[in-house]
Amino acid sequence: MSDETLKTTPLYEAHVAAGARMVSFAGYSMPVQYKDGVLKEHLWTRENAGLFDVSHMGQARLRGVSPLSAFEEVTPSDFIGLKPGKQRYSVLLNRTGGIIDDLMAARPISSDGTGDDGLFVVVNGACKDNDFKVIDDELAGQVRIERLEDRALMALQGPKAAEVLAAHASEAAAMVFMDARMFNAFGTDLIVSRSGYTGEDGYEISVPASQAERVWNTLQADERVRPIGLGARDSLRLEAGLPLYGHDVDESVSPVEADLAFAVSKKRREARDFPGAARIAKELAEGPSRKRVGLIVLEGAPAREGAQIADEAGEVVGVVTSGGFSPSLGKPIAMGFVPPALAGVGTRLKVIVRGKAQAAEVAAMPFVPHRYVRKL
Repeated sequence: MSDETLKTTPLYEAHVAAGARMVSFAGYSMPVQYKDGVLKEHLWTRENAGLFDVSHMGQARLRGVSPLSAFEEVTPSDFIGLKPGKQRYSVLLNRTGGIIDDLMAARPISSDGTGDDGLFVVVNGACKDNDFKVIDDELAGQVRIERLEDRALMALQGPKAAEVLAAHASEAAAMVFMDARMFNAFGTDLIVSRSGYTGEDGYEISVPASQAERVWNTLQADERVRPIGLGARDSLRLEAGLPLYGHDVDESVSPVEADLAFAVSKKRREARDFPGAARIAKELAEGPSRKRVGLIVLEGAPAREGAQIADEAGEVVGVVTSGGFSPSLGKPIAMGFVPPALAGVGTRLKVIVRGKAQAAEVAAMPFVPHRYVRKL
């Protein structure tokens, strides 16, 4: 995609002014890194607070007579039971149980505890047009999609994120992991969830596009905050063991294979009333034919996406779907799919990098412990 056809987020000018290196991502011109570079940005987020532009993501309100029950027709999660003020991770499924996309859906409430009966949904940027078409096609007449094209989205992540945001929005301090709120701060209206894609504590903040650069600059003025690009976002989510759509999951992969079975709620497992339920129920009962695992590369260069995984005898048994150097651990790590018999923690395997077999070992995920705040 040429530079001329790339879309820009409301924060594009702020990135350029900060000296960001811009790249094509999900059809947008996005910052991959700033002047400090990926390694320093990664470690800064782990120790302080990193500010990410994720405005390429798809934001929408789903409204209708019964949008919560309707959304269960395309996902395997319990949305009827989702309480006001809470957010849930889920997956949009095709009819064979493959993952069309993963997403967050919330019922944000305002300061007085009121909200509405709809869902606030955030989907991946590269998938958003297809996602909303699937929802519209499958739930025609039940759900009305209001795409929030006039809003930006930013993520404030890291151990100091809460104190930074609380200085501007006192209501944010009382939130815990997967809470979702609507309130006014920075002189504008926000939709805020205490969540993110780094494994760190933090928030995702939806803000009117016209106010985005002002809010971004206000947050960045805090000495605890630095802007962080896509490069560190990827290394952070890899350390956190979080899948990236189009790499670790796609329409051929089920939630069970992807180690995302938690997204299939108990109630829905029993009812088997979601797309691909027969396949998913069988995999839950009998086990899948492959499983997403974490790998520590014990020698040699990092194993990148597409590298083959072999057993100790040298027989190819799987493929790496994400991989790179872990700044926090100081060693190469990866994720990929292998047969369940080889998925146990400590299993010795090999990764084929540039034609050379390198020792690797199945590791527990997340590689770096999550630091979500579940209780205050």
